[in-house]
Amino acid sequence: MKKEEAKLTLGRLRTAYATTVVSITLVLFMLGLLGLIILYASKISAHVKENIGFMIIMKPEVNEARIIQLQKQLEVSNFVKNSEYITKEQAANQMKEYLGEDFISFLGVNPLLPSIEVKLVASYANNDSLKVLSSRIMKNPTVKEVLYQKTLVQELNNNIATISAILFGFSMLLLIISFALISNTIRLAVYSRRFLIRSMLLVGATSRFIRKPFIMNGIAQGAVASIFAIILLTGLMIMVRNQLPDIIMLDDYVAFMLLALAIIGAGILLAWVSTLLAVRRYIRMHVDELYYF
Repeated sequence: MKKEEAKLTLGRLRTAYATTVVSITLVLFMLGLLGLIILYASKISAHVKENIGFMIIMKPEVNEARIIQLQKQLEVSNFVKNSEYITKEQAANQMKEYLGEDFISFLGVNPLLPSIEVKLVASYANNDSLKVLSSRIMKNPTVKEVLYQKTLVQELNNNIATISAILFGFSMLLLIISFALISNTIRLAVYSRRFLIRSMLLVGATSRFIRKPFIMNGIAQGAVASIFAIILLTGLMIMVRNQLPDIIMLDDYVAFMLLALAIIGAGILLAWVSTLLAVRRYIRMHVDELYYF
């Protein structure tokens, strides 16, 4: 009979352990998924910003050697991602493709000027930086004009700032909800052993001695749940990569590893704090209150 009771108790403990691990895994998976969204959002934001730049229109009398010299000077600047020298002929061909007809044969002359298309580093893709850079480049005697879309740049930065604020607020909200869910799950697991805690207190066990096995068990549950959450996220990444091959250009394995370490740290920390608070509650609880949840 005692063996049957022991098996039944062991089975319940295993079920409680599995339920706790599954619950924590799902919460950490959601946190990790949000982390991936934030990670890719920042990378997409940088990618979009690095496609913003300006066009340097050269004076008609400037020879190609001086244009190439200016381009090389820009290439070594800390604000330039890359640049491209566009000759008059290349500009005419691009215009033909855009208009769908040969405008040069109609006009009898190519009115376009050579130019340098500059793409900026993401941190410089804002109107303030563009204004300063434009003024600096205009001091060059070979430059006729510097063109960039002020409205587009401003709207893009405003939209990115809004999205970032929403993601940050959602992250904080999800973190609070996650802590509450994990705390409640672990409290339920500890609740099933509240009479064991009371028995240990009655035989003279210290609070620290009682807390230790529960906390170690909680940390183990957090670590196991973290590993499962990382496996789920990895599977999701593989599935998305197979469905959207173009997103591979945004892969950052170092960042994903840091995210995985953050998930493990969060899982262990949340489980540790939740277990500590739950056990402390039942240690300090009056004997009559043990019969109430």
